Amino acid sequence: MITSKAINQAIDYILQHIEEKLTLNEVAAHCYFSPYYFSRLFKTQTGESVYQFIKRVRLEQSAFRLKTEKERSITEISADYGYSSSNYSSAFRQHYKTSPVSFRKKSYQGAMEHPFFHHEQWRAESFADCNRKIAIKEIPDYRMIYERRFGSYEHMHRDWGELLVRYRDYISKDTKFLEITYDDPSLTRAKNCLYDFGLSVGEECRLENITILHGGKCAVYSFKGHIKAIYAAYQTLFLVWLPKTRYRLDERRNIIDIYHVVDCAAMEAEMDICVPVR
Repeated sequence: MITSKAINQAIDYILQHIEEKLTLNEVAAHCYFSPYYFSRLFKTQTGESVYQFIKRVRLEQSAFRLKTEKERSITEISADYGYSSSNYSSAFRQHYKTSPVSFRKKSYQGAMEHPFFHHEQWRAESFADCNRKIAIKEIPDYRMIYERRFGSYEHMHRDWGELLVRYRDYISKDTKFLEITYDDPSLTRAKNCLYDFGLSVGEECRLENITILHGGKCAVYSFKGHIKAIYAAYQTLFLVWLPKTRYRLDERRNIIDIYHVVDCAAMEAEMDICVPVR
């Protein structure tokens, strides 16, 4: 768990400005810390230096765009993150052990070969089947108690069980159970996957770990099924729906999961996957 409010602010700042030139001094100044103290605190909390975190996130976000924005050239996408063509190819190969061209060609296969798929016969849906489950809606902003963690999305249900016990006094019939997963686990190592999860609360809640989860225009995909199949739903949205729809992902906002029913014993869930679009 990321327990430092300053480090959470730093991560938010980095993610919001990931396409810009970022320096340790700039991020430290945003959090009102000296660069030396801030760099030590950041590595203690995240396991990575500020530079390592920024470089990794840039490469992984660019890989996501290679995967979902097939109409754009590799040169265009790499330039979004401040890379020249040659520098990008070298950095990408170092991170993923393959070239951007080869990665793009095999991105569908790579997602299907992820361990989340290995033990079941789940497959990506067709565009038509996926599209039938989607409605374009305006999602409200939510004030929420949240916790932020790095780790495998496969084990998030355990974290949820602990969180619901910890904050049971704040749960009412109107509570929304909310989650943000920042990474595509087919592109990011399990230990580096970042996620926020928590529950909606009113203004009367004065806990320190409160944030505003911003909504807006979203493609809302209705999911019902085994918790592990959430990965298949996401990959359908990334690999099938986004490349073919007229809507475009709004990178300024996060994908939100809103849970309606969760049966931890049966590992079943009903939820809305809210993909920000423009």
